[in-house]
Amino acid sequence: MTDSRKDLAAHGDPKGSSSKGSPRDAQFDDATTDVGKLNVLWLQSGGCGGCSLSLLNADTADFHGQLRDAGVNLLWHPSLSLESGAELIDILDASLDGRLRLDALCIEGAVLRGPNGTGRFHMLAGTGRPMMDWIERLSAVAHHVLAMGSCAAWGGITAAGSNPTDACGLQYDNDHRGGLLGADFVAKGGLPVINVAGCPTHPGWVIDTLMLLASGELNADGLDALARPRFYSDQLVHHGCTRNEYYEFKASAESPAQLGCLMEHMGCKGTQAHADCNTRLWNGEGSCTRGGYACISCTEPGFQEPGHAFHLTPKVAGIPIGLPTDMPKAWFVALASLSKSATPRRVKQNAVADHLVVPPTVKRTRLR
Repeated sequence: MTDSRKDLAAHGDPKGSSSKGSPRDAQFDDATTDVGKLNVLWLQSGGCGGCSLSLLNADTADFHGQLRDAGVNLLWHPSLSLESGAELIDILDASLDGRLRLDALCIEGAVLRGPNGTGRFHMLAGTGRPMMDWIERLSAVAHHVLAMGSCAAWGGITAAGSNPTDACGLQYDNDHRGGLLGADFVAKGGLPVINVAGCPTHPGWVIDTLMLLASGELNADGLDALARPRFYSDQLVHHGCTRNEYYEFKASAESPAQLGCLMEHMGCKGTQAHADCNTRLWNGEGSCTRGGYACISCTEPGFQEPGHAFHLTPKVAGIPIGLPTDMPKAWFVALASLSKSATPRRVKQNAVADHLVVPPTVKRTRLR
């Protein structure tokens, strides 16, 4: 019996949360019998909480209403729920013993396995158990398991450097399959861990993934090779980038704040990164590249340690190592040479300026 359970036994629970036939048990019954709702439990492990902060910026005037209307029932979230302490523990216990149907277990943050595999670097308060143990036990009963953000998916920033906490993702340890739950883990719903990767993850990716699960429309065909939802991972950050004209002519920025393409010199991986950041904007209007920052491909495993400074593009013989996805090196070299020789003066000058210097020429576009 945990310390919190001993307190309840000794002093009683004024809300009756742990007694049979209590109002809380009635709530559990309602959540379990309403098969039209997707019961979602969200827990935070080793991370900064940035994915929850991102979620709170969802482009909707009624966050709870949007989830409710989509058939998503949020059982608990650390930033959005009133329950705490013994009330939360009761939710976790009810999920484990079957009193409460757990449809989707969402984990934010990397799993801290240290020291020495005990998981005791991160204990769930009031339970005497490592968060690692809770995740393993809840994953065994959940219909779906979701890694919310790159830390939960691969280990992410939390697993960078010497990784003293032995942090890992749910089903990946950086580039390698395995993680906490193992390479062969499949949830009761038949899917592996669904990796809603990003640092942070886009609120739209989270909400759309939950909506698809609630409607029964997300299956194995809807996940890519890294188990990311394909509705966003089949896109590239390059798609919709406002710097695409500069990219086409290989007119590159040479320092921060300049308007040119960020790929050649400034470390941008938008032509390789799988995400729809420039067509599904952040907060309705922004993205990394639109803000003047290079894309660091934060949806992929190992992005946190690229082997070079984030703001620099590594090259061999003047050619960027990270070429655009699906483009052979010889073609890129030929295209870049041709493009540079054909660059309009307007594009060339604007690329290395921090504001528009030369506007497009005014001309007639009609045939007559």
